[in-house]
Amino acid sequence: MGSDNTALNFQENLPLSREWKFADLLMETRVRERWEKVRKYFFLRESTYDMATRCNMRCDGCYYYNGEKQFTRENLDPQAWSDLFRQEKKRGITFVVLAGAEPSLVPDLLKACYQEIPLGCIATNGLKRIPESVGYKIHISVWGNDETSYRVRKARDLLKKQIDNYAGDPRAVFVYTFCRETIDEANEVAGILASHNCKITFNVFSTPLDYSGNLLHTPETLNKVRRVMIDLMEKHPEAVLFSYYNTVVHTHQSSLYQLFSCPYPRMNPSVTFGLGRSFRQYRTDLTWDRAAACCVPDTDCNDCRHYAAGSAIVTSKLSRHTGNPEIFKSWLDYVDTYLAVWVKGYEKGENLCSHIEQPPGF
Repeated sequence: MGSDNTALNFQENLPLSREWKFADLLMETRVRERWEKVRKYFFLRESTYDMATRCNMRCDGCYYYNGEKQFTRENLDPQAWSDLFRQEKKRGITFVVLAGAEPSLVPDLLKACYQEIPLGCIATNGLKRIPESVGYKIHISVWGNDETSYRVRKARDLLKKQIDNYAGDPRAVFVYTFCRETIDEANEVAGILASHNCKITFNVFSTPLDYSGNLLHTPETLNKVRRVMIDLMEKHPEAVLFSYYNTVVHTHQSSLYQLFSCPYPRMNPSVTFGLGRSFRQYRTDLTWDRAAACCVPDTDCNDCRHYAAGSAIVTSKLSRHTGNPEIFKSWLDYVDTYLAVWVKGYEKGENLCSHIEQPPGF
């Protein structure tokens, strides 16, 4: 999520189209204004941190309880986390993503992190409210209606509890994950959230390594997800933070990795620039492993359509999106959406492109 060495790798060389110079793409006033709006955030430079190995839920298809990270020791010393974040700030990190298992279970650690690096986001199930003293953006995971949540996540009345905790909270974005089984519930859930003045964005279930459960997508379900996303985006424009290009790249038959490759260290051997140089994924014992460092560790890259991955993968590919004005507008819409979802205080603008543009080369 940032400049020359993180998710928004805008400093890569620009082999511009023979037909369009970059200045030509900025001739339209609203496009130039959007470019100036998003480029103010090129300083964002990201790393992620698992805050707790514990969770107050246990969901089918959980990324955390897959792989080795779940077995690390928890460091519950706020001073140790403060020291780490001071070191991270010196290392140039300006944006942090706090996850886990469930980070709301360690509010003292969250506060210690926030006091050192105040820009960031927390990924939570929303069952327990995070204190207002922690001013990060908060992403609340929604996996269908309450009936499905009980079946898949073993939590009763989860959506009601999430809304009670976070309706109207400017920190909160409700992240609806489209699994194979939850597509038909999205309209119901989005309507409920919109009626409570909640902001909504979308995620697509991406397979953890060795997963073979009922949440897996098929080409048919991905096409259906795209249609539903567009319908909800148009039905609830004030509530839904999304763009047409988001719908395209996250429901494409090819994964994000197959469409654009991946800048995260796990799949990127380079240590000289971008995320390959700066990104770290810390475990609960404050260690990290470059070979496993990824925004959503233990995901199958060939099935990755995760919204968090896209925030790095798509936004880092400016040079792929300068071939014509429409694809550039689509890319700007994607970046504008990403910033509205991830950065507290950033307001999404109206989409510049109101139709489907395919990823360049596909």
